[in-house]
Amino acid sequence: MANLRAFYPVAFPLAMLFACQPKKNAEQSQTADSTQTTMATQKTNMTKAAFGTLPDGTAADIYTLTNASGMTVKITNYGGIVTSVRVPDKDGKPGEVVLGFDSLAPYLDSLYKAECPYFGAIIGRYGNRIAQAKFTLDGKTYTLAANNKANHLHGGKTGFDKVVWQVEPMDGKEPGLKLTYASKDGEEGYPGNLNVMVIYTLTDANELKVSYEATTDKPTPVNLTNHSYFNLSGGLAKDILGHELTMQADQYVAVATDLIPTGQLLPVKNTPMDFTAPHKIGERSEQVFSGKGAPGKGYDHCFVFRRQGGGLELLVRVHEPQSGRVLEVLTTEPGVQFYTGNFLEGNLTGHGGTVYASHSGFCLETQHFPDSPNQPKFPNTILRPGETFRSETVYKFSTQ
Repeated sequence: MANLRAFYPVAFPLAMLFACQPKKNAEQSQTADSTQTTMATQKTNMTKAAFGTLPDGTAADIYTLTNASGMTVKITNYGGIVTSVRVPDKDGKPGEVVLGFDSLAPYLDSLYKAECPYFGAIIGRYGNRIAQAKFTLDGKTYTLAANNKANHLHGGKTGFDKVVWQVEPMDGKEPGLKLTYASKDGEEGYPGNLNVMVIYTLTDANELKVSYEATTDKPTPVNLTNHSYFNLSGGLAKDILGHELTMQADQYVAVATDLIPTGQLLPVKNTPMDFTAPHKIGERSEQVFSGKGAPGKGYDHCFVFRRQGGGLELLVRVHEPQSGRVLEVLTTEPGVQFYTGNFLEGNLTGHGGTVYASHSGFCLETQHFPDSPNQPKFPNTILRPGETFRSETVYKFSTQ
């Protein structure tokens, strides 16, 4: 298939790992201005400023997008990271709703913590885990970087979250950024030169749209997502356990030790995994099998959406009662990795001096199933020459 969902793969993962040195694409190095530059039309507002410097001397930039409603989103070319999203609460007071940092240095420092959090980053070439860091494709076995014990996680030691992307501001009715990255044949063990494009658009309806596209010159697994952590309280609550979640998902991907899929899709009915009706995130989280041999850590599972078709559908809704904020997630993807920040350890301090401890934020990583290259019964995640991977996810904010 060479159209939308060129190969509707499926994967919904997440996790954390020891990370390596950040890397930049030689063709994509950019020079950051030391002073802020404003790029605006009558209908859009976007600013660019210096964000910091990588260890190799490469400058990182930060772009601030502002819509007509006053919502702001900040994105850096390092890792395509969404560093900040500020939206109003029910009283019209703006507040920070994602976990992140105000400069580049803490993102680099966080790589060397016990568990790299991937705050707000573009994840690829393959989001989630691939068992034993190996897969066989067309009769050939490929060995990937093992960065999550013996397994491969979120693209490897130097995934898309640790490279410098080329950025092109998009001038139009609403502010947007086009990010591109050329992943070379053999990078982190993957076959094929993969050309990736991610477009962030901020609409006047308080939506952050994320569109993904990729092509390759050799067959290769592809599963792209964004790893933003949300806390809709805007500083009113230290954790997200009181947020109310509804998800159109009747099944989830069963996992064994180290969160590797067993190959089974299990029903959520009559289990703590059932969010087909609203439940507080923390209501049953202590009953959830963590994949580490005991319950109690929280959610880190891929949920299988009950989809009506292949287009953009509203499939997740989260409400935070204190602030009245609502997050709705629309996606073309078949599933989502729902993660409740189980591995945050309180050793990172972000926006406003907030200490990010366990359950400080939740992730809704729209994607295909983890370990799909090794699971023949899972939907296909192999992109082939002549095909185009396309995917879209919309994070829509409102109040009630």
